[in-house]
Parts: sequence; C-alpha cells; structure tokens
Amino acid sequence: MSTEFDIAMLLLRVGIGAVLLAHGIKHARGRTKTSNWFGSIGFRQPELQWFFSTATEIGVGVLLIVGALTSLAAAGLIGVMTVAFWTVHRAAGFWVTARPDEGWEYVFVLALTALALAVAGPGDLSVDAAADIADDLDGWVGFGLGVAGIALAFGQMAVFWRPAETEA
Repeated sequence: MSTEFDIAMLLLRVGIGAVLLAHGIKHARGRTKTSNWFGSIGFRQPELQWFFSTATEIGVGVLLIVGALTSLAAAGLIGVMTVAFWTVHRAAGFWVTARPDEGWEYVFVLALTALALAVAGPGDLSVDAAADIADDLDGWVGFGLGVAGIALAFGQMAVFWRPAETEA
C-alpha cells in the first residue's frame, strides 16, 4: 500500500520530469535556434551542445516520470541546472523576473528539488522500487550523485564554454 511519502515522491518526480521533458522537446524542435543560442553564449561546438542538452533533458525527464534510476536522473537535472545557472542566470541576480535576463531562482529550485529527490528516493510508485534498487541509490549515495552532477557540469563548461570577455 502506498504511503503519503510515495504519492508525494510520485508527484514530485512527474512534475519536475514533465518540466524537463517539455524543455527537451522544445529544444529538439528548435535545433537551429537552440544551437545558435548555445553559440551566442560562448559554447564551442553548439550543435553538439544542442544534441547532448536535448538528449539529457528528454532522457532525464522520462526517467524521473517513471522513477527509473531516479538518483542518476536527478544528478542529470542538477548538472543541466548548474550549467544554466553558471552560464546564463547568475549574472542577473536571484529573481527570475529580472529583465532583460532571468535570474537564477528557477534553476536553483529545480536543482535543489532534484537533490532532495535523489536523497529521499523515488518512493514505492517507481520502476526503481519495482526493481528493488530504490534503497541502493538514495540517501548519501543520492547526495553523492547530485554532487557528481555538479562536478560533471563544471567539467563540461571547462571543456566547451568560452564566454566573451565582456561576460566573464
């Protein structure tokens, strides 16, 4: 029998998974626009950035929705949000309503929610629970995977991101 926790984790997974899936689908449909945008903010190989960001957003979204490899999926979301924070949102300040750019409150909330999910686990209404691996990937392991998502994001930026001097 499902508990309130299991239902809460299902709602959380489906909610943030759907947001990321929608982002991925939007980017998939706008390949040229998204690739050009990656280039405009200083990413080398913008077509490659488009491919990997789109694949990550779609893949992570689906995994979160069904609760499969949930902590790894959460780490992927944390990584994407870390890149978004560092390359786009941090200079605008906290508020997402800051104009002309958007602040970092939105990416922070998504990343923190993903970290909480990685630590708490997916709940019993998940593929992870059905496969009897949910408890193997949450807790400190989930926290560590979240930190790994941040580290991988900084690795990606170290290799591919070269902002213009005025943005540094």
